[in-house]
Amino acid sequence: MKFISSKDFTGTRAWEALNVATFDNTSVKLHWTDQPYKWHINDGQEVFAVMDGVVEMFYKEDGEVKKKTLNVGDIFYASEGTEHIAHPQGAARILVIEKEGSV
Repeated sequence: MKFISSKDFTGTRAWEALNVATFDNTSVKLHWTDQPYKWHINDGQEVFAVMDGVVEMFYKEDGEVKKKTLNVGDIFYASEGTEHIAHPQGAARILVIEKEGSV
């Protein structure tokens, strides 16, 4: 059993992760970051929930780059094959649920 206060987690580098749980080939991690990630496509599906801060999520749909602002409590679901990049606006904490070992 674990209790985690996401606002208390601070990494020493961008996208540092605290492993919350791993089960059924799925990882649940809390990330801290203040820097963009990189354009990528996950090895499967991804659930991305903003726990603290604001994140600009850029994604490609039919080859066109689109953007959505995610605030605390907002969730982004990347279906398999969705190319995307997260740009935090300052420090942010994000809960990511994805296939274990995914990018």
